[in-house]
Amino acid sequence: MPTFYALVIGASSTIAQAAIQQFEGDQDCLGILAVSRSLPNNPVDEKTQWLESDYTEASIQQVCKKLTPYSGKINKVLICNGVLHDESMMPERKLEEIRASQLETIFHTNTIIPMLWLSQLLPVLQGEQATQVALFSARIGSISDNKTGGWYSYRASKAALNMLIQTSAVEYARRAKNVKLIAFHPGTTDTPLSKPFQRSVPKDKLFTADFVATQLLSIMKSVTMDNKAAYLDWNNHPIDW
Repeated sequence: MPTFYALVIGASSTIAQAAIQQFEGDQDCLGILAVSRSLPNNPVDEKTQWLESDYTEASIQQVCKKLTPYSGKINKVLICNGVLHDESMMPERKLEEIRASQLETIFHTNTIIPMLWLSQLLPVLQGEQATQVALFSARIGSISDNKTGGWYSYRASKAALNMLIQTSAVEYARRAKNVKLIAFHPGTTDTPLSKPFQRSVPKDKLFTADFVATQLLSIMKSVTMDNKAAYLDWNNHPIDW
């Protein structure tokens, strides 16, 4: 297998951290470029180089310029940015809970920021080696699978992300034929994002971050390089768009 560099965006998230550790242990991985809002105080990972970004459009452009020396060498990309709730908001259960501010916040993090990365990374990812880009989506973003309603902002932001991934795949197929885009559903993982909702999840359906990272990296190695966007769950099963 050819050697490669990995790029992990949203690197402070729990699953991203687990993926970085697995890349660290991969003999074929020459190095990891980890992007987060703040840099770790005492980084100990031997292969990992940290890059700071506040995820504004200008900051994303600056980071991508710094990645120019790695053009054609980054063959694994994880875009892990995402938000479901914080101290001031929870998923909406009914129409009366809809707020413009929440819609804007959720869409900005879950949809706009990943799309800005897809836009700016194109020249960096063009090359000869097969390259996989996994963006963290969710099954709840499937329009055809929506039977329960609710969770308006989160559900719609992931559906919009899926459309942007599909549309980007059409252009990547023309301009970067070596790239495969994957909308990835990690399942319910034991992370701060899912904490308030874990009570109703069966124990065998609450995954560790290490398990999800293992599943994702396995999928990235085996996925069909067909210039089409894939929408896959943690078990490598396709999800209807």
